[in-house]
Amino acid sequence: MIINDPAVLAEVTALVDAYETALMTNDVAALDGAFWNSPHAVRLGVAENLWSFDEIAAFRVGRAGGSPPRTRLRTEITTFGADFATANVLFQRDDTGRLGRQSQTWIRVEGGWKIASAHVSLMQESADQRLASPSEKR
Repeated sequence: MIINDPAVLAEVTALVDAYETALMTNDVAALDGAFWNSPHAVRLGVAENLWSFDEIAAFRVGRAGGSPPRTRLRTEITTFGADFATANVLFQRDDTGRLGRQSQTWIRVEGGWKIASAHVSLMQESADQRLASPSEKR
């Protein structure tokens, strides 16, 4: 198996970038188009657990205003062969400064690359004890 074949990596990178643009512009059709239209698709969000393409699509339609604006700080994409990839994003919410993480599992299916599984979460402040000051550890 080839890890990070340049052509496959370029394909998935373009899709991850397009997803980010769609997310920031609340392009619901593009966001829905990025997900695998399957009852097996999963999206675990900051405040929602969605267990099928239908639930994911219904969530997007019902969410007023779209995703809060954010800045990507780091994006790591790894491809495995020609049909499987992961994308992990570290981001910062523009309004609060809170850090968040997003992970996506991309698969190549009939019709092209799609997100089969996604997870979005926000970092809990002072949850990582390695970041706490000595006085906070007591």
